[in-house]
Amino acid sequence: MDEINRWADIDENLLKEISKRFHAYDDYIQLRLVCKEWSLKLPKIPNGNKIPWLLLPDETVRNHSYEDEEIYHLMQLAAADDETLDTCALEERDIYHVMLPEMQSYNKFIRGSGHGWFIVQSISDGTMQMLNPFTNRRSYLPPVSAFPDIIDYQPDNHGDEYTLWDFRDIRSTMERDLVHRRHVYKVIINSSPEHDIENFMAVVIFGPNRRLAFYKPGNMRWVEFPTRDKWFDDVIFFQEKIYAINNYGQLYEFDTKTRAGLKGGIHETRPPSKIFLSPLRHKYLIGCPNGSLLMLVRHIEKKGEEFETSKFDIYELKRNRKKWSTIDNLGNYILVIGFNSSVQIPVPYLSKGNQIWFTDNLSLYYGPVAQDIGIFDLDHGSFHRVLLAVKFLCPPVWLLP
Repeated sequence: MDEINRWADIDENLLKEISKRFHAYDDYIQLRLVCKEWSLKLPKIPNGNKIPWLLLPDETVRNHSYEDEEIYHLMQLAAADDETLDTCALEERDIYHVMLPEMQSYNKFIRGSGHGWFIVQSISDGTMQMLNPFTNRRSYLPPVSAFPDIIDYQPDNHGDEYTLWDFRDIRSTMERDLVHRRHVYKVIINSSPEHDIENFMAVVIFGPNRRLAFYKPGNMRWVEFPTRDKWFDDVIFFQEKIYAINNYGQLYEFDTKTRAGLKGGIHETRPPSKIFLSPLRHKYLIGCPNGSLLMLVRHIEKKGEEFETSKFDIYELKRNRKKWSTIDNLGNYILVIGFNSSVQIPVPYLSKGNQIWFTDNLSLYYGPVAQDIGIFDLDHGSFHRVLLAVKFLCPPVWLLP
């Protein structure tokens, strides 16, 4: 009994250091279950283990049925030098199953993730909520009907439920499901909605022209940014500011700490001179620990009915500089992109740096399709693609616990 008590009374900081050596979430759960004291000392979500997880719908075209429940799995992606995953491997690899009650239907999809939370949207009613798959906690955001370009929503007016400003800024009507499928491009959050609720903020890229709006607790509607510019590809929170990039490569900066509310607009830095302009040249924005910003340009090619990434360009804007420069080495860091908040992370356990981990975030699909998922190794200029034979209705999404 004394031996058991001695382990139960282990120093809390030492226990947390030990927990950082547990790189699989199911192993971490077993660690917390050793005794009641350890369960109380260790958080439900590991803070020191920042390995990206991938949320996978476990439905393929082979067994697709609208009557079946859709089971989601959280899995850790294999290292780049492992074999390519296929459908048979899904049950054999280190795949950690977490049932998400809110996702057990074809009525919902994910349009963002960050700080351990997914942003889930309903196709049938346009509601939006934040869901933590590890704790099953949830919190709500204003629905699609509360976006700035929505004039009116009449759910009983079948076929013309929405009155809104269309891509030409002309008043028009549109069918409900079409609006709910297309209107939300990407949502990011600055923190967990359970912590520091006073300063919590969510930002959305929305509408046919991909404009910006934000939400703060207490707001009934999404509030448009102090710019009506459009065609934004990505947006991030970085160093108490919001930075956004549009498809032309133009950087925007907004201050969140002014008394008058959100202030800002076009950044003085001009786009790189050789930037590619196309819907299939997608831009991502990443903040770095050294204060620099990275712009990642993803080149996508259409191959038959599917899309595939062909290469990446990386630009860096160093702190206090006014010009982008090209780089080809990320050192001991990995970029993680997709519907998640775009991030740079240190090299995870059993992996290597100088890589880009990507998922598909083209929101053009209406049926099960193969997804563009994998790892790009900058050292060799090579792609390691995963889940090549699996077709999903909802694109897999990265999650960082």
